Amino acid sequence: MHPDKVKRETTKTLTDLPNIGPALAADLRRIGINHPEELSGQDPLELYGILCELTGMKQDPCVLDVFMSITDFMNGGEARVWWAYTPQRKAMLKNE
Repeated sequence: MHPDKVKRETTKTLTDLPNIGPALAADLRRIGINHPEELSGQDPLELYGILCELTGMKQDPCVLDVFMSITDFMNGGEARVWWAYTPQRKAMLKNE
């Protein structure tokens, strides 16, 4: 869902989360995340690694940006567009 439309109090399903549509909701279920509250306290880099391992391929790094956006949101942050996290992701992975 586009972050402008997200309301924390009505976030009940994965597609109610900012930046999550049907495809990424399916990816989250694939890694064992079935409800938004299960993202609280999760490490987005770890979730991304699990998805890459399960699919047998490196996912687009923008998926990590999305995972950063939804874990931040579920930890109390604002609903923001996924690309707002790109600079943070690039800085985080700079030495990898």
